Amino acid sequence: MNVQELLAEVSAAPVVKRAITNHSVLNEAYAYGSAFSRGMRIDLHGLTILLISGTASIDDSGKTVHAGNLRAQTRRTFDNITALLASEGATWHDIVRTTCYLRDIERDYEAFNQERTAFYEEQKLDPLPASTGIQAILCRPDLLIEIEAIAMFRCDSPGSDE
Repeated sequence: MNVQELLAEVSAAPVVKRAITNHSVLNEAYAYGSAFSRGMRIDLHGLTILLISGTASIDDSGKTVHAGNLRAQTRRTFDNITALLASEGATWHDIVRTTCYLRDIERDYEAFNQERTAFYEEQKLDPLPASTGIQAILCRPDLLIEIEAIAMFRCDSPGSDE
């Protein structure tokens, strides 16, 4: 199959999408007045793309945990993303990009990067995901970090809802 045939086949394939979540670690955002999904799963002809919404250090009831502790918030955020990935049969090895929002990037970037590096080493990631760090005012004053992620992986059958 040449590239043109492949593109024609993929462009004709149905795009199946649905919201993803993992209630064991995160509640739905609408439960506290926000209007977004924790993430979206897109299945496109055997390729699955997970778009993980900005995820922070919150618990299964939507409460902030580890207020004031950037390192602990970073780890909880990674744990929450890990659980969302697992709910769709994915891992950090499927992550291709992250966007990391820090409330105070000048103050916190070094500590954040140390935690991220340690986490990625624990996950044995190679290659590392593409990433951008941005200073931002987050949705709650007690949150110091929020991370969104994109994962991509092949599934067994085109358009499957595994």
